[in-house]
Amino acid sequence: MRIVVTGSLAFDYIMSFPGYFKDHMLMEKAHILSVSFLVDSMRKMRGGVAGNIAYNLALLGERPLLVGAAGSDFHDYRTWLERQGVDTTGVAIIEDEFTASCFINTDKANNQLVAFYPGAMGYDHTNSLVSRGLTGDDLVLISPTTPEAIERFAIECQQMGVPYIFDPGKQAPRLAPDHLALGLKGAKVLVGNDYEFGMMARKLDISEEELIASTPLTVMTKGEQGSLIYTDGHLAATIPTAPVQAVVDPTGAGDAYLAGLALGIARDLPLDVTGRIAALAATYAIEHRGCQEHCYLRADFATRYREAFASECPLELLRSAEVA
Repeated sequence: MRIVVTGSLAFDYIMSFPGYFKDHMLMEKAHILSVSFLVDSMRKMRGGVAGNIAYNLALLGERPLLVGAAGSDFHDYRTWLERQGVDTTGVAIIEDEFTASCFINTDKANNQLVAFYPGAMGYDHTNSLVSRGLTGDDLVLISPTTPEAIERFAIECQQMGVPYIFDPGKQAPRLAPDHLALGLKGAKVLVGNDYEFGMMARKLDISEEELIASTPLTVMTKGEQGSLIYTDGHLAATIPTAPVQAVVDPTGAGDAYLAGLALGIARDLPLDVTGRIAALAATYAIEHRGCQEHCYLRADFATRYREAFASECPLELLRSAEVA
């Protein structure tokens, strides 16, 4: 079974302002606001939901196929992913665009000023899964990107009979009800956090219970409270979080969780094991600043799994060569 990851690819520019934004703003002059902040640090980091998921899948021993759109500045990012074990042949390069970029400036009170440029991501809907030779034995992960691309990938999976995980994520508020309904129609798995479930249910004018029962397998993440896995609307597994050595940066934890979830589903592991693998994968991400800055050997992952959950991690997780 191949795992195909669709979604956004982006660079994150993380900046730190050593003061407070409020001290440099005159709200009574907000109609002519013009301010500049001199930051004391900036880091350019690899990101995007699809890139993060693919990276985490590679850490877990998979060679996922990444399908997305990136700009002419993607070369080093592509090289990095290939070196980790990701198949990037599905990434379309838009030569006259930049890869999507998110500029985040944070002050001492953790207030943030954010600007996001979609760039090449705006062309994601021109990509296609049809020519990838996919069958019902493969698994596609539809993660946040443009609504047009989400719709296209869902329709193509339905037409080809390819099972898919539907995770609209932070795009859920932007998706029209018919887009959500279309994505749910053929999904094998629906994933989201508890807030996103509430948002999707409201848009579809149904109860959360009806939404949970709309797909054969449903996963709701609840942050520090762990996650819940449902089958046909009935609670099948309650997944605890894994112990965290230090909470450094929660950004990207959901993407790491989704990678572990996809791995377990693709290998038909028990749901409680699948959820625990996902929870531990998320923990590694939380302990590092940035979405692709953590790494581990799979033997170490198995050891930490045993320590966290007092049970053995499936040997299938260690089936392939280690990637440093």
